[in-house]
Amino acid sequence: MMNPVYKEISQREEAAGCLLCHSTPCTKACPYGVEVDRVIRAMRFENVTGAATRLPKELPCLSCESKDCMKACLKGKINRPVAIDEIMTQAVSCQTEYSKDVDLSLEFCGIPCENPFFLSSSVVGSNYEMVAKAFDMGWAGVAFKTIGTFIPKEVSPRFDALSKEAAPFVGFKNIEQISDHTLEENLGFLKQLKKDYKDKIIIASIMGQNEEEWSHLAKLVTDIGVDIIECNFSCPHMAADGLGSDVGQNPELVAAYTKAVRKVTDLPILAKMTPNIGNMEIPAIAAMEAGATGIAAINTIKSIMNVNLDTFSSGPDVEGKTSVGGYSGKAVKPIALRFIHAMKTCDKLENAPISGMGGIENWVDAAEFLTLGCENLQVTTAVMQYGYRIIDDMIEGLSYYLESHGYQSVTEIIGKAITTIVSADELERDSICYPKFLKDKCVGCGRCYLSCYDGGHQALRMDEKSGKPIMDPKKCVGCHLCTTVCPAGAITQGLRVKK
Repeated sequence: MMNPVYKEISQREEAAGCLLCHSTPCTKACPYGVEVDRVIRAMRFENVTGAATRLPKELPCLSCESKDCMKACLKGKINRPVAIDEIMTQAVSCQTEYSKDVDLSLEFCGIPCENPFFLSSSVVGSNYEMVAKAFDMGWAGVAFKTIGTFIPKEVSPRFDALSKEAAPFVGFKNIEQISDHTLEENLGFLKQLKKDYKDKIIIASIMGQNEEEWSHLAKLVTDIGVDIIECNFSCPHMAADGLGSDVGQNPELVAAYTKAVRKVTDLPILAKMTPNIGNMEIPAIAAMEAGATGIAAINTIKSIMNVNLDTFSSGPDVEGKTSVGGYSGKAVKPIALRFIHAMKTCDKLENAPISGMGGIENWVDAAEFLTLGCENLQVTTAVMQYGYRIIDDMIEGLSYYLESHGYQSVTEIIGKAITTIVSADELERDSICYPKFLKDKCVGCGRCYLSCYDGGHQALRMDEKSGKPIMDPKKCVGCHLCTTVCPAGAITQGLRVKK
């Protein structure tokens, strides 16, 4: 039975263990018609209010003895069913009144968008049927998978994931190249999508091999009526030299190719930047001065993800070999946010519209990108894990957040966090914020003590009588390593005093 002191931790763990099944056996088994799968999914993606709104106020789950939903849970075939009863109990306690009467629409590069959520240029937006399904589910736009004048010869397999302890998907690596459809097929997809979904935004991602090809591709996609052109200067694993991130690291090439696109189109142009560089501002400035309208960032990070210690090969394993590929997923979010902040605080780029991407899995991630100045968001890896359906909780979660904080429009939070990130010499250095230990939540595991002694300042000891930590304020420097490692949420920020 869930300890109410740790209900939030318990709920997160249980929701994280859900397989997020397509067939939703838990919901089908519920005798009361509760949308069990949607409640769990909303909790999984931090849309707690959205989960609660899907439950009747008199929740039958609280008195249900059959637990048919848990009997049907497919995770039970692996080890044990998800504790659905605990999740429902937590969700119903979060019920509140919200109208979702907030405006998620905004303009990006002068184009009205119904919400900030777009599919990014990748396999998740690579043909008509896929994008049409996403549009029908609520995505506002797509950066269609990059098209060129050639069809790459792909390898198999080309995807792999990085795991950590119980987390099976910390990061993701791919060695896939641009679209494997012909140029004619891709132009047909784009044209039909724009015809059938007039209010959705179509971004054509293109990649040329020289100035003539960049101009040629830009002219073709302009003529079929796309809304924006995205120049892929950043794919990290093209098989040929002089493409992708090779371009993005060279400001002269970025400028030349941007000019080649600009001379044949009046459409907004996004320059998609590579993170495989020290200062993204340099090629970004080059792109803007050459005629780009805005920036898209970040593309994937060049990586070697792992080594199999039995075969000494790395993933994705292609007949015992692999290549440097693109790393993405939640793990790259801090890197993406750093680059975006650097551009938004650069005098020559502060007014440049930015389409942000890199580790956006839920509405919280999305809101963070917005607060650092992005006016548009692109998602790939999360869709590859969970499907287009994540848009439901992204839209709901962001809407509930905005309303609960008194905002009427998503535009009100854009850029609000920029000034809170400052240079190291501007930070307060004349005081110490001591950690505060919540004895009622401490389970006495000693993780804080181990980390402080072996990786900190030896400011903690374990009390023999209580089995809980005691802090020595003469040794504590306020680093808060203990707060970071505590698995029970029993340590928070406490009193700040002058040194």
